[in-house]
Amino acid sequence: EVYMLTGDTERVAKAICKEIGIEKYFAEVSPGEKAQRISMLQSEGRVVAFVGDGINDAPALTQADVGIAIGSGTEIAKEAGGIILTRDDLLGVVSSIRLGRKTMNKIRQNMFWALAYNMAGIPIAAGVLYPYLTLRPEIAALAMSMSSVSVVSNSLLLKRYKEEH
Repeated sequence: EVYMLTGDTERVAKAICKEIGIEKYFAEVSPGEKAQRISMLQSEGRVVAFVGDGINDAPALTQADVGIAIGSGTEIAKEAGGIILTRDDLLGVVSSIRLGRKTMNKIRQNMFWALAYNMAGIPIAAGVLYPYLTLRPEIAALAMSMSSVSVVSNSLLLKRYKEEH
């Protein structure tokens, strides 16, 4: 669910929400109330992301599970945010979420392959299959290096990520 918390008037908040397709909003909210509303949502078990740009948003950015500061915002907002968007484009929030999900998928892939490799390689290196299969130390070191290279190479595929708008 997407909510808008704003210090703007009811009329302005309603017009903006109608234009961008947000159904739920809270208008004329003070900086402290923003943090309180975020805390309330968190107490209901929700994970909350908050986007802000001003000094008034710093408490809410700090309270949120994920604080996203707009790059042109104040230094205090940038320091309070966990993510800083470099452009003044709210589509960057969507792009950041997508990139975060892709990153987590890569981490899971890397953990799976590293675990599988080590579950197969460590017993062989320890001599469990001796005398049928032996592993010379230099071959074991090369194999371990190749495991690390494969994990890093898989991670570097994230550099191909392109923002989708």
